[in-house]
Amino acid sequence: MDLNKVMLIGRVTQDPEVRTTPSGVAVTSFGLATNLYWNDQQGQRQEKVEFHNIVAWRKLAEICGQYLHKGSKIYLEGRLQTSSWDDQSGNKRYRTEVIADNMIMLDRKSDSGGSSYSGPQEQSNAPTQQGPEAQAPSTQTQEDEISVEDIPF
Repeated sequence: MDLNKVMLIGRVTQDPEVRTTPSGVAVTSFGLATNLYWNDQQGQRQEKVEFHNIVAWRKLAEICGQYLHKGSKIYLEGRLQTSSWDDQSGNKRYRTEVIADNMIMLDRKSDSGGSSYSGPQEQSNAPTQQGPEAQAPSTQTQEDEISVEDIPF
């Protein structure tokens, strides 16, 4: 049995770039930064930042492009995918991306001027599924909002 699963909580590093493929499929890409904090042997607080390349497809791509902006805090689920190509000099180049399956905005409404959307998103591998997870942000109620304390890890 194999598993390729990524779960990240971090901040968007740039406004998402929304594109459409020639066949009309929406694709959005953006960066996500995650931080690791620890105290070194001298008791000094240390920080290491990791940057991740995120790609979302279909309905999730549209949602990310519409509601995310630089600085948004999100929970993201997806899988790793590495692409390779030869650059102009003939060198082999690699790029590893997280292909997003699910995204939850973690900003509070007051933090982003009331435009945030908190709640699970439609998974990209089931784009025609309709239900509570596909509701528009204006129909969300206060009870549907997920706080950081509700995340089980």
